[in-house]
Amino acid sequence: MQEWFQSLFAQTLGMGALGSDIGLVVAIVVKIVIILIPLILTVAYLTYFERKVIGFMQLRVGPNVTGPWGLIQPFADVLKLLFKEVTRPSASNRYLFYIGPMLSLAPSFAAWAVIPFNDTWVLTNIDAGLLYILMITSLSVYGVIIAGWASNSKYAMLGAMRASAQTISYEIAMSAALVCVMMVSGSLNFKEIVAAQATGIAGGSIFSWNWFTLFPVFLVYLISAVAETNRAPFDVAEGESEIVAGHHVEYSGFAFALFFLAEYIFMILVGALTALLFLGGWLSPFPQSWGVIGAPSAVWMFGKMAFVLYGYLWIRATFPRYRYDQIMRLGWKVLIPVGFAAIVFYGAWMASPLSLWK
Repeated sequence: MQEWFQSLFAQTLGMGALGSDIGLVVAIVVKIVIILIPLILTVAYLTYFERKVIGFMQLRVGPNVTGPWGLIQPFADVLKLLFKEVTRPSASNRYLFYIGPMLSLAPSFAAWAVIPFNDTWVLTNIDAGLLYILMITSLSVYGVIIAGWASNSKYAMLGAMRASAQTISYEIAMSAALVCVMMVSGSLNFKEIVAAQATGIAGGSIFSWNWFTLFPVFLVYLISAVAETNRAPFDVAEGESEIVAGHHVEYSGFAFALFFLAEYIFMILVGALTALLFLGGWLSPFPQSWGVIGAPSAVWMFGKMAFVLYGYLWIRATFPRYRYDQIMRLGWKVLIPVGFAAIVFYGAWMASPLSLWK
């Protein structure tokens, strides 16, 4: 695509070197639009399926009135939020109050710049993709803290403190899990991590993927990912019975919608990362000799993302909320020690003659 746009502006339109630069910019903008529009639509229908799944598990119907089978319900929700008044507490900080939601949303979009969907579908293929993801997702904490402080509400501030402490704590455990993936893959590049899972001890089958060879690390990562996104049962930052809605409590209308959008985009991002790092990415679970269904494809990538997202919804409908002290204890006394022990264990295993990763 990039070469086509550069050729169009430089040669076909006769703009020379300037046309090549313009073509590069246009290609990047088109790629961004191709990623963002489906992403926003996915967020809309993820909320629909979440309500349907939870309704099914609670013996309810869920949305079924707005449009056929309730399929237009997400757009009705968007219109409601867009036309609601954005109110601001009189004692809040005028500028930081609005910067908070934007600072939470921006990293969730920026993270998708390095996520590949197959060998060719990626906005930017950089060697330090995994490091970039860790860095960019960490920035969302600032949006939460700023929103809580700028609201000038004790409930908002308490929720922001809880959310930031929880995110930072579980980020350590998640980073330890990702270090193990980097060690066995020998790379921080997502394409190379997927390629490493294609040639493993089981000849590229599902037992060569990292979920099997790094199973304890996989569990640490999954639990940390749910806690990182402040989803149930780790959603104490907005525990309704204690602090109403946490750092969201003073937000309404479009400003609240930005927080809502950021949360669900991070959920989808976790689904993509789980598929890439542990579930073989776009690799098929079937042998390549099986023809089309055995060939690597973006369809497998999307299917694995959907599987992980269903797990999110299943967990929310099943487990009660933890207390804040239980969450911090699980992070600091269980997951972080297990994560660092896994680094030592897999490092020693790789250095031994019995190593599975040659």
